[in-house]
Amino acid sequence: MFANYLIGLREGLEASLVVCILIAYLVKTGRREKLPPVWTGVGAAVLLSMAFGAVLQFGSSQLSFEAQEALGGSLSIVSVGLVTWMVFWMRRTARHLKSELQGKLDAALAMGTGALVATAFLAVGREGLETALFIWTAVQATEDGYNPIVGAALGLLTATLLGWLFYRGALRINLAKFFTWTGAMLVVVAAGVLAYGVHDLQEAGWLPGLHNLAFDISTTIPKDSWYGTLLKGVFNFQPDPSILQLLVWLAYLAPTLAFFFGLLGGPAKPTAPKPAQARPTA
Repeated sequence: MFANYLIGLREGLEASLVVCILIAYLVKTGRREKLPPVWTGVGAAVLLSMAFGAVLQFGSSQLSFEAQEALGGSLSIVSVGLVTWMVFWMRRTARHLKSELQGKLDAALAMGTGALVATAFLAVGREGLETALFIWTAVQATEDGYNPIVGAALGLLTATLLGWLFYRGALRINLAKFFTWTGAMLVVVAAGVLAYGVHDLQEAGWLPGLHNLAFDISTTIPKDSWYGTLLKGVFNFQPDPSILQLLVWLAYLAPTLAFFFGLLGGPAKPTAPKPAQARPTA
């Protein structure tokens, strides 16, 4: 549940911040009449995300076991790619997100109401679709349709509250640090989702080595124990992974975290140009 709470919190906070920035900018510039198109775009994005999640859930239930595993594994890999891109994008743009959004909003205002709706829709819809996909893959990985959804819902509610507090000016946090550390935790979660996606593809027969186990500690950490369930829910931990699962998990997690934390210092400062040497006079 914690992993899905984290996903809902982070993605929801991104969407909440976007909405708060758009609304605050319109209010401060005396253009309250432009608020309904923004809310129209936000509402359309939310409905699209919910519809996408419903299509994934109910559409996949009509497939054969092999097709379900193939779909689940493929979408797990896609969701990991999207989340990884999102984590690095937010790590890079958190400091100037406000100015970037205000620039897009100015351009949309100049183009008309339709462009304003599209700006809000695209800004919120990206986070919504990513959340729906990642939560669906988490549900498939944990084989628990209740806790992941509850965790994500609680995360989204928390994000909505934080967004409102941001708008009211009651909360001030360092967004760059927040997205850095939550991003690092999401990389760990994504590594588990990726490993389970490989497991699904192995069960579908798309990848070999399903029964070539790297280790088996099921007797030490039973899958149905409270701590086994906790590790499964937070990290998608599996006590009996295949060799391929373990290799993919390591190949993703180690370089991604190393690269991610290598960016903590920010871009290298440009070196000052060397002063030009005076030419000797004749």
